[in-house]
This record gives sequence, C-alpha cells and structure tokens, in this order.
Amino acid sequence: MRRLLVLTALAAALTAGAQQRIVRLWNNASAPHDNGLRGGERVEEDRLFNTTEAVLYVYAADPARATGQAAVVCPGGGYRFLSIGGDGHAVGRWLAEHGVTAAVLKYRLPNGRCEVPLEDTEAALRYLRRTAPDFRADSAQVGIVGCSAGGHLAASAATMLPEEVRPAFAVLIYPVITAEPGKCHKGSFDHLLGTDRTAGDEAQWSLQNRVTASTPPALLLAADDDRSVPPVNSVLFYAALKRHGIPASLRIYPSGGHGGALDPAHIYRAQWRADILDWLAMLAHEDQKPLSLYLFLIGINQKQKEYIIAIYQCFTLFFKTDDEFLFSLNRVNFVTLFATILLL
Repeated sequence: MRRLLVLTALAAALTAGAQQRIVRLWNNASAPHDNGLRGGERVEEDRLFNTTEAVLYVYAADPARATGQAAVVCPGGGYRFLSIGGDGHAVGRWLAEHGVTAAVLKYRLPNGRCEVPLEDTEAALRYLRRTAPDFRADSAQVGIVGCSAGGHLAASAATMLPEEVRPAFAVLIYPVITAEPGKCHKGSFDHLLGTDRTAGDEAQWSLQNRVTASTPPALLLAADDDRSVPPVNSVLFYAALKRHGIPASLRIYPSGGHGGALDPAHIYRAQWRADILDWLAMLAHEDQKPLSLYLFLIGINQKQKEYIIAIYQCFTLFFKTDDEFLFSLNRVNFVTLFATILLL
C-alpha cells in the first residue's frame, strides 16, 4: 500500500502543468534602439512578422521535477519572422514539463539593425536571472535555447554579451553560426546585417570567431541532411569551443532536415529530446553524476530513471550539509537502494 501511495504521488507530480506569465520588456519607443519597423505585427499560422515589441512568455517548471535551471528560448525564422509556435511555445512547454523554467522570447526583428534582437535577449536574461527564485530556479543556472536563427541569437548572447549577463549554458538546435559563403544561411544575414554589409560585418557576426575562454558550455544538435542551414555551422562553433577548452557536445543525426524543433513527429526528435535532458541533468546537479552513471550501468530505462531522480531530489531537500562531498555518496547509496526496492 505504501509503495502504491509513493508511486501515485510521483505520477501526479510528474504530470503537473506549467503556468504562464507574460512580461512585456519594452517596445521600439522605450528600448535602447528602434528596429525601424512600423505598422502592426502580423500573424500567419504560428509565424510572427513585423515584431516591434519584446515580450516574454514564462512557463514555470513543474515543481515536482524542478532542476533549478531556467532558460530563455529564442525562436527561429531567419530573422525575417518568428516561428513562435514550434520553435518557441512548444519548446517552452516541453522544458517546463521536464523541470526547466522557460521564458519564450518574442524579440523584435532586426530589419538590418543587428543590435536590436541581442538587446532584447539581454533584457530577457536579466529579467529571468532576477526573478529566478520566483520559479524555484537558481539565478546562476539561467541558460539559453535557440533554434535556427534563434540559435544564432542564443550563440550571440553566449559570446557577445557582457560576461555578467551571459547565459550559464546554451542549447543550439540546428543553429545559424557563420556568414562564410557556401556555409551560411544567407537570408538570415540579409535580415540581420542588411544586403550592403561588409566582409568585416560578416566576420564579426560569424560566431565561431567570437568564442573565448569565458563562453559558456554548449550542446549543439543538427541533422546531416539539413539543406537550409548546413550542419557545418554547428561543427565550426563546436570546434571553436574546444579550441578554448569549453565543455561542449555536438550531435549530428543522419537525417531530420531543418525545422520542426523538438516535435517528436520528426525523425530522431525523440532522441534529440533525450539528449537535451541528459545534458541538462549533467549540468544541473554535479552530485548526481554517480547516480546517473550507476543507473546507466544497470540498464534502468528512462521512465524508471525519472522516478528514481524524483525520489533522489525529494531526499536532497532533507539531507543538507555544509560538506556536500562527504554526504553525497551516502545519499546516492541510500536513495538508489530505496528506489531499487520500489521497482522490484
């Protein structure tokens, strides 16, 4: 009976829904720079055109699964529009369901004024870091997620913003990185920098050139058959990270094309989801590494792993000590034993 009650409580916690908060950051009249667009914003299916106001849609993490992490989510759209549905809200909801508070950013399109989306992203990161405790998140674990041109924006934040504002981590999904001819998504740079851009402009916004030792860790996901944004973009950024000793992981899948974000209807996207969660879990709780390794070695499946990690996190609320290293192994051994008994 006790086992049934524990499992029922865990199942209820794992299916809790995210709550949304809408935060208006600023518009062309109040922001540091104006993108020059006029007229109303236009919606076509899940795409937004002519955006002139920066807005955050915050999805709070499921409290039962909260990892302490939060992330700004930057939709793609080639800097011509925002794929706010698939690349934005769908990603945000999914992250929140898995314990990561997500702030989906409706940023102002650049219209050739490259500083505009980045200053919106900086404002979003500052807001989310300031309010992280409201969402049971750690202000030191505020990262960024971006798809396609949103991946370029996320990588720009990771490499170009002041160090105190930069995200703690970056998840870059089929990202635009470079303006090099033959490797770039030309349309993204036409809209970001204008068609009259110089070679110097292109070099400055080719983000493999902006990586330094202070760039945060990154996970890059791409498909080998992506004909819109060649996967060499991800390779260039990964290579730059490794040259500077930055922890990073690159996953290039055999197929999957471009777009679709994390929609499981697209091939390999279920694996993309699993890889993102595993990578974020590695960052979130360093003292969970012995547990994760043990679970991997004994062949625990994903659902069982979720139950065990949930139990583990519940126990860590009670077992606190100033000497985390001394206590961590005892916690792992005790919780693993308890969870294994439940699964028998």
